[in-house]
Amino acid sequence: MEEVTTASRKDDHIRINIEEDVQFKSISTGLDNLYFNHNALPELDFDDIDTNITLLGKKLSIPLFVSCMTGGTPKAGQINRILAEAAQHTGIGLGLGSMRVALEDSASLASFQLRDIAPDILLFANIGAVQLNYGVTIDDCRKLVELSGADAIVLHFNPLQEALQDEGQTNFAGLLDKTANLCETLGRDGIHVVAKEVGWGFSEKTCKNLADIGISAIDVAGSGGTSWSQVEMYRSSDNSAKRVSSVFSDWGISTLDAIHNARHGAPKVACIASGGLRNGVEVAKCICLGATATGMAHPFLQAATDSTERVLSTIGEIEQQLRVSMFCAGVGTLSDLQQISLLCRK
Repeated sequence: MEEVTTASRKDDHIRINIEEDVQFKSISTGLDNLYFNHNALPELDFDDIDTNITLLGKKLSIPLFVSCMTGGTPKAGQINRILAEAAQHTGIGLGLGSMRVALEDSASLASFQLRDIAPDILLFANIGAVQLNYGVTIDDCRKLVELSGADAIVLHFNPLQEALQDEGQTNFAGLLDKTANLCETLGRDGIHVVAKEVGWGFSEKTCKNLADIGISAIDVAGSGGTSWSQVEMYRSSDNSAKRVSSVFSDWGISTLDAIHNARHGAPKVACIASGGLRNGVEVAKCICLGATATGMAHPFLQAATDSTERVLSTIGEIEQQLRVSMFCAGVGTLSDLQQISLLCRK
């Protein structure tokens, strides 16, 4: 029964994200009021602009990930294969959705096995951090990396979502020590561990704690995009639970503040900026603020329910927007982009 519940929850999440308005209502990413100092004489050849980065030992053509979303059901597997095909073609990274279901039901594993069509991409496996308190072992995490062919494993931290889920798992006690043990043990095997929020951001203190235990990268996933409290509100069939979820529609740390928290709390750890990003100008802003790379989910989920071609088109538009932003800011590389300052509209 639990296997069916885990799988059906994944399809619920896909359906609700596509059909319902689950975006933050009052909180924005914080990026809206920031802008580049336009350079009318950039002294650059547009064709020479370089958007390549190296993250965790692999090159990305642009500093962009398809953020961890889905897997575990036939529908989710189809979406993952479309996303993986597009990522391979364009040279961006891809995060898999939570793989807990693959530990429960081996039949679901195929939805996470994408190396046949995406042999070269930077690929992240994924498991909820709280699962370390519910029977998932270090060997299980290693197994998920090996079976998916991933380059690293994401631990996602989602206490608010778990607290609002009808079937949520809410024992988060002792997770820092268990995460430290996971980082140390998998690190000996050359496996990176990435910490990721799911849309409410990390505080500066949490970023520091994660850096201190050896996390390889922090995906800040700030507020301003999809509100998972609203997703869980739509999922619940209990009116009281719906009312509880509804008041958290604007809970969280904005993406802008979450980036600052990561840069101050964990300055030596790679920062992946995500949470409500929708275009290449916002990607450029995040890199300017100190992020190493960025992640998007919602735009790609919408596109992947259509076709690989639509995902490719979305990626191409984001890349062009990033390149134009760099050109008109007068910078030719991402390292140069990190050296300039954004202005704030009054």
